[in-house]
Amino acid sequence: MRLPLIIILVSILTSFSVWAQQEVAHPDSTNADALQKPVFTLDLLDEEVENQNISGLLQSSRDVFLNIAGFNFSAARFRVRGYDAQNFNVSMNGINLNDPENGRAIWAYWGGLNDITRYQETKPGITASPYSFSGLGGFSNINARASSLRKGTRFSYAAANRTYRNRVMLTHSTGMMNNGWAFSLSGSLRWSDEGYVEGTHYTGASYFLSAEKKINKQHSFGLAAYGAPTSQGLSSITTQETYDLTDNNFYNSYWGYQNGEKRNSRVRYNHKPRIIASHYFDVNPNTQINTSAFYSFGKGGYTRLNWYDAADPRPEYYKNLPSYYEDPGYEEQYAASLEQWRSLDPNTTQISWDDFYFANGKNLYTVENASGIDGNNITGNRAKYIIEDARQDISNYGFNSVISHKKNNLLYTGGISASLYKSMNYKEIADLLGSDFWVDVDQFAERDFEDEDKKQSNLQNPNNVVTEGDAFGYNYDININKYDVFGQVEGTGKKIDWFAAANFSSTTFWRTGNVQNGLYPNESLGDSKKQSFNNYGLKGGILYKVTGRHLLGANAMVGTRAPLSRTAFISPRTRNEIISNLDSEKITSGDVNYFLRYPKLKARATVFYTSIKDQTWARSFYHDELNSFVNYVMTGVDQLFTGVELGLEANVTSTIVASAAYTTGQYIYNSRPNVTINQDNSTELLADNKQVYLENFRIGGIPQTAASFGLKYNSPKYWYTGFNINWFDDIYLDANPDRRTVEALSKYVDTDPQIDGIVNQTQVESDYTVNFFIGKSWKIKEQYLRLNININNVLNNTDFQTGGFEQLRYDASDIEKFPPRVGYMYGTTFFAMITYSF
Repeated sequence: MRLPLIIILVSILTSFSVWAQQEVAHPDSTNADALQKPVFTLDLLDEEVENQNISGLLQSSRDVFLNIAGFNFSAARFRVRGYDAQNFNVSMNGINLNDPENGRAIWAYWGGLNDITRYQETKPGITASPYSFSGLGGFSNINARASSLRKGTRFSYAAANRTYRNRVMLTHSTGMMNNGWAFSLSGSLRWSDEGYVEGTHYTGASYFLSAEKKINKQHSFGLAAYGAPTSQGLSSITTQETYDLTDNNFYNSYWGYQNGEKRNSRVRYNHKPRIIASHYFDVNPNTQINTSAFYSFGKGGYTRLNWYDAADPRPEYYKNLPSYYEDPGYEEQYAASLEQWRSLDPNTTQISWDDFYFANGKNLYTVENASGIDGNNITGNRAKYIIEDARQDISNYGFNSVISHKKNNLLYTGGISASLYKSMNYKEIADLLGSDFWVDVDQFAERDFEDEDKKQSNLQNPNNVVTEGDAFGYNYDININKYDVFGQVEGTGKKIDWFAAANFSSTTFWRTGNVQNGLYPNESLGDSKKQSFNNYGLKGGILYKVTGRHLLGANAMVGTRAPLSRTAFISPRTRNEIISNLDSEKITSGDVNYFLRYPKLKARATVFYTSIKDQTWARSFYHDELNSFVNYVMTGVDQLFTGVELGLEANVTSTIVASAAYTTGQYIYNSRPNVTINQDNSTELLADNKQVYLENFRIGGIPQTAASFGLKYNSPKYWYTGFNINWFDDIYLDANPDRRTVEALSKYVDTDPQIDGIVNQTQVESDYTVNFFIGKSWKIKEQYLRLNININNVLNNTDFQTGGFEQLRYDASDIEKFPPRVGYMYGTTFFAMITYSF
């Protein structure tokens, strides 16, 4: 770790503060500050990552570091302090929006509502929150109260070449009217026949409605509802061999031509609306009680290819690549495969939809005793290939109530919340691709067992013949009930501000199987054993005001957190079995901060430390040797995050603003976890308490060092322009834990040179980007017209590897057989928006 840098950074800030103090009385400082107010906020960032998991970057923050990092680091998959998104709390009217199953707030659920979300309240890091105990990474609360939203009408049109090509948005807010009512409406449409990556498409809409009625000086009632139905063709991440063969670092294997039109096999969609009813009670000038109840529902999922008694149709499947034929004796096959790929023949490099229809139309088959009924024989073309739809429909309701009371220099806050959540997980036939039906059996169990019952996905409906729109395969529910109480006190003094907070939560989850699986007839149907966890949190902070310009702060947090239901089950698709040694996570975190606040200079320097212990890591993947899906579960996974952050913004002149951000850290695994390995189509335990030597390996897929420097010119004529140069380093790929075991190396002697290739973690090269922006504002009477253009990666650096992962499937005798999958940063992209406000 580079902690000594903090000494240098603080020295630099102190030097800057001397300069800033000398310049405080500059006559143009007030005008310069006014010109700095951004014409754009979250529009660019929303367009970049609206379908990804929200993190601390997706916040409109006044924090110096986050403001710079949010607009310049996100394209490189940067995560603040290396934290996963579950460590950032996002709420609306106090209602927690983080997904109960994976712990993350999903931006796509309300994507496109920029006019509403741009004014959220945000605080980074360990901090006091007026809404809940919040996470160790900070919180954002979206204020959807109709009377609080900016009065007026706003229309905008945006053009881009990223996820979507076009966006229109309209928002109207009345403010509080004389009759005691306030209304706000917002909606947007986003669409693209093809995004930056070939074969992708995007169709999205969003809507928002908020109404509030003021009963009297003490009571107001509000209702808010939103939703964002979207459908997006996805892009793949693949191996370097495939990128080289196609001479395209953005090669997408998910699409192919059908009747001359591009069709994507992986389409992700969701529409999960939420309704929030709120009561605002001003008991007296010093006491307020805000209570909200919510209900969320809807569907989500994604489509994908499935096949039966047929070869793997994915173009980049390793057996379909030239490297599969590199062994001696296969020279002819190698040359033929290489020629096909380099000719960019779409029948080789992309999905061949015509082949699917041809195969499905020539596969006459009779299903005997369909649905378990003797003599019920069905004849037709049995599907070899289908498009299946992996669904996750939800129902979630609950409430949050918070009371705050101010007395003298103290602010007391307390709250209680509850959430009852249910997700319904199943598969549906989306497209039979010209066939007549699909038979709902497990083809791997059919291959491995003579017992006919073993192959049945549902013993209660054996030999089930399914057609488009029918559910098949797995079918189960995940139920999560959570209750939480918290209390907090904040103190304000002439020299010292402080806060202390505590919470207690109770989480219970269980699985409900809706079908009786043939491999696990006694463990698949009905409710699993309920898993209950009681957890606590304690945190506090102090801010010492050395002067009005120099401040020192420190924050600390300890607590526990319930494990995620998503990683708690061995194989939720097939059975109720819970992993062994399931335990709550243990969190210890702290930071020390130095703040500098001058009219012409703002800065923050931070040293941070976070330890998260006893996490669970679960993945499923196809094992070539076993010809089956394997469930790989690690327990006792510890992570350690240490590092520094620096953010700085300075008015060099009355019209030029300089900004800089720098962070470096070590985000590592800090334990030797135990792993359990099971097969989906077998009750045999492949491994139990197998030790993984993962300690000191880097957490992959993110840059652990990032820096940015920018200049912005603010013209007195109400236009601005500027650029940022950004640099990223210490980027590692996610490590395959099974390669770091005694068993993986058992066939080698200690001096074998192949050991390093198996054990060493893959690191990609450092790289950089340059971003440019320009904008202009016009005032026409009481109306405003604004234009802003953002261009990312101006130098079109398309060789920037932003991350990836080592494949879980591997061959210890030939580590290159399953090379890592890597992703690249988009080349030059733009986002241009014109806005009319009145």
